[in-house]
Amino acid sequence: MKKITFVLVILFLFQCCKEESRIDNNNDNTEPDQIQKLSPIRPNLNISILIDLSDRIDPQKYPNPTMDYYQRDLGYINSIAKAYETHLINKKFIKINDCIQLYLDPEPADKLLNSKVSSLKVSFTKDNATKEAILYTSNLYDSISKQIYESAIKDNKFVGSDTWRFFKSKVKDYCIKEEFRNILIVLTDGYMYHQNTVYKDKNRTTYLTPQLIRSYRLTSSSWLEMMQEQDLGFMQANEGLSQLEVLVLGINPHNNSPFEEDIIRSYWVEWLKNMGINRVEIKGVDLPSNMNSIINEFIWNEN
Repeated sequence: MKKITFVLVILFLFQCCKEESRIDNNNDNTEPDQIQKLSPIRPNLNISILIDLSDRIDPQKYPNPTMDYYQRDLGYINSIAKAYETHLINKKFIKINDCIQLYLDPEPADKLLNSKVSSLKVSFTKDNATKEAILYTSNLYDSISKQIYESAIKDNKFVGSDTWRFFKSKVKDYCIKEEFRNILIVLTDGYMYHQNTVYKDKNRTTYLTPQLIRSYRLTSSSWLEMMQEQDLGFMQANEGLSQLEVLVLGINPHNNSPFEEDIIRSYWVEWLKNMGINRVEIKGVDLPSNMNSIINEFIWNEN
């Protein structure tokens, strides 16, 4: 009888240890939508967000009666931060080693704003992960991101986003860590321009503008054949980025051509694939409520 009791106790303790896999998910303070049936094996996430603060976010120049574009960006950022929180809440406590950060290129001239952007570099391990700290991430991102966009709009000096140079000079150092699943989410309308990075090699460029697309007269259904014949596209910025996954959100053509969005997508997909990035998704502009599931699917599920 004693032997049976001893075996039962051992089995009970083993089961308790097995169930101790999440951070106190039964606590009443946990948001219901943060308890998900995710894969039991959760990788270490390294999420980077790169935002394009060009005039695309100017509500005066590009008004939208449904929701301003900068507000959509804020909604996307909230979804990203919450997906990160959910990933952590559903992960075994002992396995937590995850980080998230946000980048602007060029960096803001405002030193105070720069300091606030730096505060968005958030990382958790088993040594500092508490439920309260994890669930504060989205609040922090909501607050600081709103200040970033409002400051850029108030300043009204839209110099563009140096996205091409970011991929050339910074993406390997900033966005890729060994033994992590590295995700970069780019918020942009798909056009690319910065006054200090305007280079051209034949028909390959470091920029893409509505004017450039018009100059190539890509206005018919044969636009792809025309692009291939003229070897149109971005100049290659880097190589060997196979450890990086990229999600581009907010593609928003400014011209009325029915093919412009497809042209922008073609530029981006070829450019990212040529740098060795295997998982690439390009999504058009939409309401945050519609984009939420796309963001969750990309972050929570590997290819």
